[in-house]
Amino acid sequence: MTSSTGREYPARPLVGVGAVILSEKGVVLIKRGKPPRAGSWSLPGGAQKVGETVFEAALREIKEETGLDAKIHGLIDVVDSITRDAKGLVQYHYTLVDVWATPVNGDSPQAGGDAADAQWISLDEMRTLGLWTETLRIIEQADMLLRTSQ
Repeated sequence: MTSSTGREYPARPLVGVGAVILSEKGVVLIKRGKPPRAGSWSLPGGAQKVGETVFEAALREIKEETGLDAKIHGLIDVVDSITRDAKGLVQYHYTLVDVWATPVNGDSPQAGGDAADAQWISLDEMRTLGLWTETLRIIEQADMLLRTSQ
């Protein structure tokens, strides 16, 4: 059941990039259109492509999934996302590199790419959406970075 090229049952972890886009409106979240976690709210992001830096991947994913242009300010943290199937086999394994960003133009995200929806969500409201605990931690860390940089 192992696939060396697919995302399901990978032979090795895949590098994913997530972006925390912050402003006075809150954080931009997307509703995932594909597994893993299809239908749940998450950060915009996706797989890094060969030849792409982490920041280039983040900017591309932000544009594809939200329609926004953004400025990347830096690295937040690196998170492991490992999902096992009913038999205990690793179905998905991502090493997620999370960056923080602010929008540089436009303030209305428009879902695209793998995203079924994209919206500004207040930091208070995001805590009610059942986000993955690591996603909450990353957003809160980015918010602290933004507040201390101003």
